[in-house]
Amino acid sequence: MKLIELSDYLQQFYSQWCNKKKIKAVTRWLRINFYNLIPSHTSDTIDCLHEKLIDDSSWNTDFILCSVISCLIASFGLLSNSAAVIIGAMLVAPLMLPLRGLAFSACEGDFQLFKKAILSIIGATILSLFLSSFIAEIVSFTELGSEIIARTQPNLIDLGIAVTAGAMSGFGKIRTGISDTLAGTAIAVALMPPLCVVGISLTAGNYSFATGAFLLYFTNLLGITLACMIVFILSGYTKINHAVSLTTFLVLLLFIPLGASFFRLLEQQKIETEVTNRLINETFTVGADVEGVNVKVIWTTEKPTISVTLQTDKKITSNEVRLTEKYINERLKKDFKLVLFIVPLTRITGEEKTPNIENIIPKINKNREKIDFIPQYSPPQ
Repeated sequence: MKLIELSDYLQQFYSQWCNKKKIKAVTRWLRINFYNLIPSHTSDTIDCLHEKLIDDSSWNTDFILCSVISCLIASFGLLSNSAAVIIGAMLVAPLMLPLRGLAFSACEGDFQLFKKAILSIIGATILSLFLSSFIAEIVSFTELGSEIIARTQPNLIDLGIAVTAGAMSGFGKIRTGISDTLAGTAIAVALMPPLCVVGISLTAGNYSFATGAFLLYFTNLLGITLACMIVFILSGYTKINHAVSLTTFLVLLLFIPLGASFFRLLEQQKIETEVTNRLINETFTVGADVEGVNVKVIWTTEKPTISVTLQTDKKITSNEVRLTEKYINERLKKDFKLVLFIVPLTRITGEEKTPNIENIIPKINKNREKIDFIPQYSPPQ
């Protein structure tokens, strides 16, 4: 009976909304709202945009200064593992300027603007790599923080961030209601920090981290450029050509490593959940008489490490840890190293016997009387 009612409802909905008049009305409404979103333009506005992009893509003192400042702030923030400092580097966003010129020139076939933009991007890239490597050499930190590690394993989510930031940047240039600072902040999130991670990782000799960070930088560079191209084409400022097809092809090629990294991340999260459940529910060492259990799997070490932080008042021996590690490895058919960080916990209840205060006071008085009767020493005359 419910299936018949559902079928009738769908037929009624289709007959009411899926006729030609309704479809034309919806299409007209979408077209009107789209053109309200995209500002009207003339040949003069296109020429004005072209002149602005030429200025933005130039390798000049302002661009060099912004690149140096942004790189220094990002490098110090990464080395100190401070997200707040890294956000400061995002506010400068020097690479935003030539990227939009690169996208527009590729669509227009403007070789002079393309050359200006690509040289500025290459110059800023080399300069940032040198500065970040130099700072890391001076500081000489032995361990890389979580802010650095987080930018060494790019996946499809990072590509989505890049495309969104690129669209934001394109709209920021053609719409006066969106400021360049807001668009630049979105761009800097995806470009300058991973570029500095490359330089820091090269100095530390961690080439796998440097490769991952450069893949993130290159992915975001292409994603942002493609998004800017699409925005300029949809807004009518330029036309589609082979450059868009080539950029799209390169972005699609990146789906292979980014997709593999994404599914590997999902698999790691699944394994980490299973490790946590087995430790808490199936082992006495972690699952009994403990509080505040926090399990984390560190995948960046040579041998994956299970880091467990817990609070307990019981004594856990190294033999118990070894047996628990063996049990987990046998169950999951993996090779993990188990490390426990124990916070001592003292349990105090009202049932414990405490000395009676009435028995303590007489003893104190007796001791005080004995002290009062001690003869005082007087020096000989």
